[in-house]
Amino acid sequence: MCWNLGCLQISLERKKTEIVSSACPDCGSKATIQDFNRGDIICSECGAVIEDSIIDDGPEWRAFNSAERNKRARVGSPTTYTVHDKGLSTQIDWADRDAHGNKLSGAQRQKMHRLRKWHTRSRVHSPVDRNLAHAMSELDRLSSQLGLPRSVKETSSVIYRQAIMKKLIRGRSIEAMVAASAYAAARQRRVPRTLDEIAKNSRVSKKELGRCYRLMIHELSLKIPLANSTDYIVRFAADLKLTGTTARKAIDLVNDAKQNGLTAGKDPTGLAAAAIYISGIIEGERRTQREIAETATVTEVTVRNRYKELVRKLEISINL
Repeated sequence: MCWNLGCLQISLERKKTEIVSSACPDCGSKATIQDFNRGDIICSECGAVIEDSIIDDGPEWRAFNSAERNKRARVGSPTTYTVHDKGLSTQIDWADRDAHGNKLSGAQRQKMHRLRKWHTRSRVHSPVDRNLAHAMSELDRLSSQLGLPRSVKETSSVIYRQAIMKKLIRGRSIEAMVAASAYAAARQRRVPRTLDEIAKNSRVSKKELGRCYRLMIHELSLKIPLANSTDYIVRFAADLKLTGTTARKAIDLVNDAKQNGLTAGKDPTGLAAAAIYISGIIEGERRTQREIAETATVTEVTVRNRYKELVRKLEISINL
């Protein structure tokens, strides 16, 4: 044990200072020392600081014994739920070249082709793995079209895996369950995406999507926060190329409507669209009701009705 502690102390001292081969510009000495604690390269003869603020490319963790070091050491990319095997499997390269970059012979290429085929089959050998592989590729496509961030993709993949464990996928469309999990994840992460948007970019109808979403909510006991109109205003304003002042005014209008009890039972996207229409008129950035309705995926009648109600109840005077 003493010998191990001594070796550990020596390794820590070597970690702190290391002799590097870079010449000092003042005295020309090559006896320089790199201090990892301060991020400096110092000349051991004259004490001049040759270089400072060096980036430490070592691990961000510390270990005080070999067992802890082996436990914390890692290599490769981090695990992710957005891949059916969580990114833990390996792949055989398709370059058909060896370690030195030389091309493989014909017999070797045939051998590697067979290895790749069986390697792929071994990765996706169970029905659950095949289901996850198809579902995760569909989730990637849907997330790319909707512009969902990585956090939403991770949450959606976790929800879909929970549905598989509950055997909710059997007898239902994979595309519908993936779209429902993406919608639930977007609601949980407060990333505004409407049901119409997800149904439009998926291969299922809005009715089927809503049915699968309600099934997941009930069977998985998901806690979904209430949709907020202010979550949609920023995205709608950006799509309509409105300034931040107009978006801020629309958010204030929605908050005033909440305080007066005008938002109960109302569609949040319709309220957001009406607030943007009113704020655009007030701030001199008028957008037509048709433009706003198309952006918010609601009808012009909805925008008109919510607009008239907000103007009447909040006593807003605007000049059309």
